[in-house]
Amino acid sequence: QVQLVESGGGLVQAGGSLRLSCAVSGLTFRTYAMGWFRQTPGKEREFVATINRSGGSTYYADSVKGRFTISRDNAKNTVYLQMSGVKPEDTAVYYCAADRNGAGRTTTQDYESWGQGTQVTVSS
Repeated sequence: QVQLVESGGGLVQAGGSLRLSCAVSGLTFRTYAMGWFRQTPGKEREFVATINRSGGSTYYADSVKGRFTISRDNAKNTVYLQMSGVKPEDTAVYYCAADRNGAGRTTTQDYESWGQGTQVTVSS
């Protein structure tokens, strides 16, 4: 059974930092690309960042480029999202997802498995 479990969300002040983690089980983690997406009420889930299977390639949404960093530890089956310089508009539920393609893609349809999400709230 595939499981993706996010953690690390919470309340943070604007300009602060937060690190999200996503622990993965039930699949061969090192062969999957991993992505982070986010969603606010009434809006579609949007791409945040992706990392390929080896961790050697990353890609970010323009809205987070230079502030967020995605990384992975294939020995721990975990992907991370380091969030720095957060803004109120970063407030959302953050989801991690797994893509068997391995290359790192940016649309929700590319990802087969999803976590339940973790809430991030940025206060101004």
